[in-house]
Amino acid sequence: MSQDVLFEQIGQTAVITLNRPEKLNAWTESMRSELIDHLEGLKGNEDIRVVILTGTGRAFCAGQDLAETTTMDPEDHAAAEAWIDGFDRLYRAVRNLDQITIAAVNGVAAGSGFQYALLTDLRVGDSTVRMGQPEVLSGIPSITGIWAMWSILGKSKTSQFVLTGELVDAAEAQRLGLLNYLADDGAVLEYAKELANRLSLLPPGAIRLTKGRLRSLEEDELSDAMAEAKRVHREAYGTGEPQREMARFLAGRKG
Repeated sequence: MSQDVLFEQIGQTAVITLNRPEKLNAWTESMRSELIDHLEGLKGNEDIRVVILTGTGRAFCAGQDLAETTTMDPEDHAAAEAWIDGFDRLYRAVRNLDQITIAAVNGVAAGSGFQYALLTDLRVGDSTVRMGQPEVLSGIPSITGIWAMWSILGKSKTSQFVLTGELVDAAEAQRLGLLNYLADDGAVLEYAKELANRLSLLPPGAIRLTKGRLRSLEEDELSDAMAEAKRVHREAYGTGEPQREMARFLAGRKG
């Protein structure tokens, strides 16, 4: 295992930390694969009652590392579909856990990193939080993002997020239901751990059955979103627009 994803068990709580702070915890395919292994390894683990997901440094997760996708070959449809399949597996690895999941959101949660936070049952942040779906700014259509936000935000706000690429601050995120709790600055992880300690005392059978019902309400929509993501991204990358916009973004950041 690399040091890009850290795993720690504290009593009945597992803490999984994205650890690429110099890149705002933007993830690569290998990083997501390692994360999936940790998550799938928790399935059926009765010693763990709560799972906390967090990041190091100034960000929870800035989403996809654009340096990896900017060179994607528009003619390589198999590679594009495999990329979506990887996110499908990651999202299901979070959703399929019977344990309560908590996102300890530190700083930026953007793009697929924002979606990753929304997959958890509960989300804690502080005043440094900035959340949103800026994919359109890099020429990337947001398809799974629509699914992830829809049940929380509805059509109006989901449209605003995916079409403008704007990020919202912590107060607005809590008002919209994107965050459940606000902690003191710098105390997000400690707040999440204290919350986890309380929740770990709840009857696990009731939690498992309740979570199963919550999953079933969105299962068909998730499958449809992933199928549509393959179709739409194949069309988008076929035009070359995402590659051009991502290269422009990276060039501007370097400048």
